[in-house]
Amino acid sequence: MKAQIITIGDEILIGQIVNTNASYIGEKLTYSQITVSKVSSVGDEEKAILDEFESALSRNDLIIVTGGLGPTHDDITRKCIAGFFNSELEMNEQVLADVKVFFEKRNRPLTKINEEQALVPKIAKPIRNFRGTAPGFWIEKDGKIFISLPGVPFEMKGMMEGYVLPKLNELNPARNVFFSIKTLLTTGIGESSLYEIIKKVDNIFDEAKIAFLPNQFGTKVRLIVSALNEQESINRLLAVEQKIRAAAGKYIYGKDEETLEEIVGNLLIERGLRLAVAESCTGGLVTNRLTNVSGSSKYLERGLVSYSNAAKVEMLHVNEDIIHEFGAVSLQVALQMAEGVKAVSGADIGISLTGIMGPTGATPDKPVGLVYIGICDDTLCTALKFNFGDDRLLNKDRASQAALEMIRRRLLGIPYDE
Repeated sequence: MKAQIITIGDEILIGQIVNTNASYIGEKLTYSQITVSKVSSVGDEEKAILDEFESALSRNDLIIVTGGLGPTHDDITRKCIAGFFNSELEMNEQVLADVKVFFEKRNRPLTKINEEQALVPKIAKPIRNFRGTAPGFWIEKDGKIFISLPGVPFEMKGMMEGYVLPKLNELNPARNVFFSIKTLLTTGIGESSLYEIIKKVDNIFDEAKIAFLPNQFGTKVRLIVSALNEQESINRLLAVEQKIRAAAGKYIYGKDEETLEEIVGNLLIERGLRLAVAESCTGGLVTNRLTNVSGSSKYLERGLVSYSNAAKVEMLHVNEDIIHEFGAVSLQVALQMAEGVKAVSGADIGISLTGIMGPTGATPDKPVGLVYIGICDDTLCTALKFNFGDDRLLNKDRASQAALEMIRRRLLGIPYDE
């Protein structure tokens, strides 16, 4: 089965938003052994949309469209689909009921324009949207499948995972080759250094297709293996994964869609420990990431943003003379911040961050990107020095990741490289 992904919206063409929908759908289709032949984007213009529909259907078995299903005047995808398939729009009672429930739950009035989102082309089977108001459409004609989904990523992903992918897998059962795919998540090591470790594993690149995908949080290592039956592909993938973990296991914190904050949270729960966070340069980002995880109240005692020197002294009892002697961005202050937040909170572990995010604030001996992270528990208080780079926001992300990784390693007893 060959597919094309079409994303609709002027905001994509002018670079106002990043087209994450296409990358997500492309990855999911690949996992389902559907070949993506093309990804295209068109603006909110009827002729351009219809031309792209025509071209895509002439060359592919499957078309997935995202965007343009909202309630405003520039959302014309529904109208274009109805026109393209010469199908009238009709009010779908199930979709209308979903829209009403959506507004009732939020105690918001339902307007006529919102009710019109329940208009569905007669030729289409509606795909219910449990995260928003715009339904998707599933159309089968002349042996081709045409799918339209909302452009809001959260809504689109819910519909892909809840309906579209299971349905496509049902329709694509006759597969000659079975693929197993896993992504290993690493942090604390650069892409090239990770590659140098993995390439030394015997025959590893013969046994699997391996891709290295770096971002500000670390490097993802995507593994793809194939076999003539499903169980064999699963076994081969497991064997490859075990070899890579044996070589680079201390840098691997999770797999696939897991996050480091989830991993850390689970470790804290398993050990019955509570954590307190003292942040300066990251401004609460570590605490924010931890509280993104449902159930974090079980292990997160508190998070303090002690941005100024006065706050460090008043809230964390950092010695003012230490700040004057070594500076707020120093190993000594990071240690006292970690000790202080542990003491004032009564938590089992204290973690602290102090640094220079940039672009200002650097000195000849303290460059932009310099960060000290301290950690303190009942048996050890220590701090590490990091140098992240020149970009302020990337530095915040990298520092928060490094802090979470310090907690993970401390809990698992994994030392840092000397």
